[in-house]
This record gives sequence, C-alpha cells and structure tokens, in this order.
Amino acid sequence: MTLQVFGLPVARGVAIGKAVLVASSRVDVAHYFISPDRVEAEIDRLRQARDAVAEELAGLKRDMPADAPAELAALLDVHLMLLHDEALTGATKQWIVERHYNAEWALSAQLEVLARQFDEMEDDYLRERKADIEQVVERLLRALGRNGSVLSAPPASAPHDWGGEDPLVLIANDIAPADMLQFKRSVFQGFVTDVGGKTSHTAIVARSMGIPAVVGAREASHLIRQDDWVIIDGDAGVVIVDPSPIILEEYRFRQRQSELERERLARLRHTPAVTLDGERVELLANIELPQDAPGALQAGAVGVGLFRTEFLFMNRNGALPGEDEQFEAYRAVVQAMQGLPVTIRTIDIGADKPLERMSHNELRHEHTLNPAMGLRAIRWSLSEPSMFRMQLRAILRASAYGKVRLLIPMLTHLAEVRQTFEALARAKQQLSDAGLPYTDVEVGAMIEVPGAALQVERFLRYFDFVSLGTNDLIQYTLAIDRADEAVAHLYDPWHPAVLRLVADTIACARAAGKAVSICGEMAGDPAFTALLLGMGLRSFSMHPSQIATIKQRILRVDTRRLAQHVQTVLASENPQETCGQLLRPELAREHTLAH
Repeated sequence: MTLQVFGLPVARGVAIGKAVLVASSRVDVAHYFISPDRVEAEIDRLRQARDAVAEELAGLKRDMPADAPAELAALLDVHLMLLHDEALTGATKQWIVERHYNAEWALSAQLEVLARQFDEMEDDYLRERKADIEQVVERLLRALGRNGSVLSAPPASAPHDWGGEDPLVLIANDIAPADMLQFKRSVFQGFVTDVGGKTSHTAIVARSMGIPAVVGAREASHLIRQDDWVIIDGDAGVVIVDPSPIILEEYRFRQRQSELERERLARLRHTPAVTLDGERVELLANIELPQDAPGALQAGAVGVGLFRTEFLFMNRNGALPGEDEQFEAYRAVVQAMQGLPVTIRTIDIGADKPLERMSHNELRHEHTLNPAMGLRAIRWSLSEPSMFRMQLRAILRASAYGKVRLLIPMLTHLAEVRQTFEALARAKQQLSDAGLPYTDVEVGAMIEVPGAALQVERFLRYFDFVSLGTNDLIQYTLAIDRADEAVAHLYDPWHPAVLRLVADTIACARAAGKAVSICGEMAGDPAFTALLLGMGLRSFSMHPSQIATIKQRILRVDTRRLAQHVQTVLASENPQETCGQLLRPELAREHTLAH
C-alpha cells in the first residue's frame, strides 16, 4: 500500500531508490561502505565480536552468585542463544557481503529488521523479547568498538566500490553534520530524517551535496522499512513509500525534466553576473572541505565566500588537527581557487555541530540547557586561546599562497572584537618570530546576532567587511531553534524584523564604504534575490549548486527599479505577499525585455 509521509523540503529535486535505514542506537555506530577486498576482514571482525560477547556472557553465568534468581541464568542463556541465531549474525553477514556495509552498520540494519518483526507479534511475551535482541546487539557493538574504532572513517574508495544495482536513499532519525560528510561522495540519491529544520546544518550540508532531502518527517524511520522503494520529493517535502507504477513514472518524468533544467542552467557558468542596468554581482561559494573547491570553480563561483572550517575538526575521535594539518587544508583550497578570493571562517562549533568531548569547557557545553545560546563559535575559540591562535597561524600561513580573508563568527560584544584582534596580533608575531611567511589579510565579522546587527556601525570601525549569517540571525531574532522541527513553522526569513536588520546592515556597510555579503541560506534562495538586490546587496555566497539559478535571476533584473519598492516591502505587515505583488511584475517585465 502506498504511504505518504510529510516533512520539510530542504534540498530540491526528486530522488527514487530503495530505503537504507540508519537505526538510532544508544551506542555510537559508524555507517560506511567497505571495499570488496575488506569483506572477509569485516566478517572476521563480526565473528571476533560474537566470540568475545559469548565469552563475556559465559563468564557472567559462571561467576553468578549461588543465591542469584534462576531467571537471571535463563536470561543469559536466551542472550547466548540469540547471539548464535542465524537470524541475527547470519543475516548481518549478508548485509556485509551484499551491501558492503561495515559490521556496525550491518548489525544496526538487521536489528531494525528484527525489531519490526517482534513489534508485529501478537503475543505480549514474545513482543517483549525485542529488548533482549537490542541488548545483545549493543553488546556486539561495544565489542566491535574494542576491535576496531566505532568512529573510524570509511575507505576513500568505498562508495565507488559498492556493487549494488538499485539506487539508494538514506532514512534516519537524524544525521549529524559530520556524518553527512561521510555520505558526501556516496551512492545515496537523497535522504529523509525524522527531525531537523530547513536551516539545520544537516540540511545545509544536504543542499551542498545537491541531493533531494526532506527533514522533520517525524515517524519516517519507523514507517519505512529496509529496502522499501521510496520517492523523495524535495520540492514539496513529501516522501512516498511503495509508490504505484503510475506515481513512479510521473516522478521519473520529473527527474528527467530537472536534469534538462540543470543542463540548461549550466550554460550560464561562464556568463558574468551583471544586471540589466550594468550592476556587477559577486557570486561566491560556501564549502565545507578542501575537496569542495574544484566543484565551486566548476559551478562558476568567483571565489569562496565561506569556508566552514569546523568540518575539519569533526569525526576525529577527539584527535583534533594540528597547525600543519590545518595549514595544508587551507592552502589546498587557496591554490585550488587559482587566485580567486577565499574567505575562511574560524571554527564555528556548538548547538547542532558539537565536537567530540575533549576539554572541561566542551564537556560543560554538552550539558547546557540551550546550547544554541551557550559556548559557541568565537566564544568557544576565545575560551581555548592556544587552539584559536593555532588556527589563526594556519590561516595566515595559507595567505602566502593566494588571496585569503578571515571571517569571525557570532561576534556580539566589542570586548570579543578586541580579544580577537589581540589573538590575531599575537599569532602574527609568533609567525614572524618563526620566520614563516604570511600576508596581512582582510578581517570580517559575521553579523548573525541581533546585538551585532544593531551596532554594526561600531563593528565597521574595526573590520574590513561584514558577512550576514542569515540562518542564525533569523534564529536569534525570532527565538527559534532552527534544528527543532516542532517550531520550524515559526522560522520565518520574511519576518519584518529580520528583513529590517538585513536591510540596515547592508545600508550601513555601503555607507561606510565596506564590503557586505550574505552567506546564509537567504543568499541561495531565488525568492529573495530581487529584494536583496534592491536593498543594495552585490555579493552573495551560497552552495555551488545554487549559483546558476541565482545568476539567471540577476541577469533578468534592473536594480534601479527594484530599489524603488524596497521601503514599501519593509514597511508591510506581510513582506512576502507585498514583495510578490511589487517585484514579481518587475521580474516578469525584465524577463520579457531580456528575451
């Protein structure tokens, strides 16, 4: 029976494939594909883990006190029986052999299958045995962690070596942004999560991957089974499970149409982004990892407007990158961009982008009631001065190889500004003392807290440029956790207060003769392009996959005509509706003139 699940559309397009479930577990589980030559070794890992757990259970039974209840011994016998049951270990081997899952993923996938079977049993006693299966699997996962790192990275060739024929889509309760990076070059055509908001960092990474995605789908991971055929409609935020042949054919037609549209937009790659009235607009790329830089060039970006360095620090078991490793990563991006500017943001962790626990401060941060308001971004960097200076030195060293700009996230107080420049001065002195080359870099502030937007004139006395992080600016202005699907409907980039802060920041920067850009999701949303151009914005930074669509909008408009309507939109109680009434006719008119 066809089933529809509704969520939030976060990455456009249509994906069709068999469901791969990433089950939630109380034990951290790595999910990655292994290469064919590692299949036997992975099965051996599973065998060793099973033998270790069997010995552990046998030891518990052997050492049981004489007065222990008989039920306890019987329970250990049940666990030993389950441990050697082919429905668990035998089927887990099949996931490894056929899908090339790592052992941990294979176990969690088979647990999902067995758990569903137990849930459907009519007998209450048998249904409750699901807990025994879960406990055995968790023992196995812990044993696997002892004979191979639970968070180990996948082999570089693994995604390409996977031998399946059917396309796959990923279904999960949630996917951490760092885990998303492991799937970045994988076989998945799209993904669905139970939780999350449109501008959660998981959604942002999905858009950077250019694959359809739906988040906040609530019960999706419970309603969808392993290997179900699934359609992900990233435009409407709908997930269709077990579609009929007619529905399937309709969506395959839409897929073909989307591919043709992408091919048409790709022809604009080398066309300069200039409006009809001759205003040149800078279209930059947001990237997460050094290997994303070539894709930015390929998409026609004229530089990197935001390099999110925090992803270099994730999925490392607490072993954070040293100065030389960071320097090599930053230099790789600078050299890959072939002389175009690269804006490197200092580490922005916290909220939905935590690091592995590594310090007292980080440990404290993990337990704050509202991490979005806690030790984040520049606050965290200033609380770890040696690490902050290390990153600053690495960025400065990379500046010797091309045009580098430094961007500081989440500044709120002028005291933070002064501390940041003191740290930068000390980092420069340390490099000079060591005889290492660097150049003076432009330094910018991210405006993503209302307190910063309201005093941007003061900030501009210190900084060479500002960059509006609209995702967090909306979150903090409206008191909405952008990763929480329960309040996602209140996250509104069209809110009059948000638009006023954006417009005033752009106006202040232009009046001061300082560069201003937007690097949040608003920059890559074509619904806002005309309004932002009318406000005076001339620098947009977005995911490379969005550049062609935004460029097409820019080529069709006259900014002088758009500017005439901005104040009316800002004064409106319903800016989105007013913008549609005033600016869409302009867009239609310019579209006609352009042709």
